[in-house]
Amino acid sequence: MWFFRQAPVVPVLRFSGPIGMSTPLRPGLSIGQAAGAIEKAFDLSKLPAVAVVINSPGGSPVQSSLIFRRVRQIAEEKKKKVYVFCEDVAASGGYYLAVAGDEIYADASSIVGSIGVIFSGFGFDKAIEKLGIERRVYTAGLNKDALDPFRPERAEDIERIKSVQRDIHDAFIGVVKERRAGRLRGIDSELFSGAFWSGPKALELGLIDGISDVRTKMRELFGNKVRLKVVPLDKGGLLSRLRRSASDTAYSELTSSRLAFAEDLISAVEARSLWSRFGL
Repeated sequence: MWFFRQAPVVPVLRFSGPIGMSTPLRPGLSIGQAAGAIEKAFDLSKLPAVAVVINSPGGSPVQSSLIFRRVRQIAEEKKKKVYVFCEDVAASGGYYLAVAGDEIYADASSIVGSIGVIFSGFGFDKAIEKLGIERRVYTAGLNKDALDPFRPERAEDIERIKSVQRDIHDAFIGVVKERRAGRLRGIDSELFSGAFWSGPKALELGLIDGISDVRTKMRELFGNKVRLKVVPLDKGGLLSRLRRSASDTAYSELTSSRLAFAEDLISAVEARSLWSRFGL
């Protein structure tokens, strides 16, 4: 057909960065940011394929699930095949996104896996005691102050958070088993332990289908003249907020922008810690 002879186009979606976690210069990857681009990518070309490039250490399990489901829903509606390519990292929520692919590829040095759930925080109860600070908290609801970092841990709070983690982990495992059915080659206690692996080991375990990159694989499938067209995600980071603030000098808007900037700085630290788990 003529569109195969004249430089076929493969739409490319890039899912990059922590999921659901904003940093100062870019928004967190979320369904709100990605939905329009996903729709556009599946309508962009006559080719029966969409490529997804992932470079994410994970983040929000909810946003990971929402993006995953949107990709799968539209892929099935449009009857198109999804090819996923892992770059530096496709771990935790990043791997959740990856299993939206009918086929998954990675670089030999990519980090893949981390199929688990983590919750972390700090305990300041001993610090404030040494400083002579009295913590005053008033709640309506017996468990409203569960996991308060300024008081000692309670066994019932720990069990509650572990129960939630088990539910989220089981849902994650279910999605991986369904999407990688017949291809997983490791035992559950290894695959779903939260461990992560290099590309070749991930291939050995059946977490991916090969070692390749988006350009090489698309050329193999659609010929050397194939063109890759990146479909950009919606932008909404700090720079966009500053531009919006410049057009409205109302005090309330400026105050809101400053507060958002402070929240972004905190998120940047959290995002940095996600990447650092994988040596990046």
